[in-house]
Amino acid sequence: MKIIGITILMFVFLTVFSLCMDILLGFSLNTSINKSIRPFLVMEVTEKVILILLIFLMIVGPVFTFYKNSKKKQHK
Repeated sequence: MKIIGITILMFVFLTVFSLCMDILLGFSLNTSINKSIRPFLVMEVTEKVILILLIFLMIVGPVFTFYKNSKKKQHK
């Protein structure tokens, strides 16, 4: 229960910190909230490519390992 509480507390503090930093940088409160709620809208193309590559690697790695292990079991 403590871990969940600490996680939620950290999330709240970091979100408030992010909102405060955006406001100090000159963004309006509405823009700051939108940036916090919808982070993919403020990503640039290179960041989106890296995100897609990361997701692809996270999927391909376990599938490849599973396929490799299933081939070993068939040969035994």
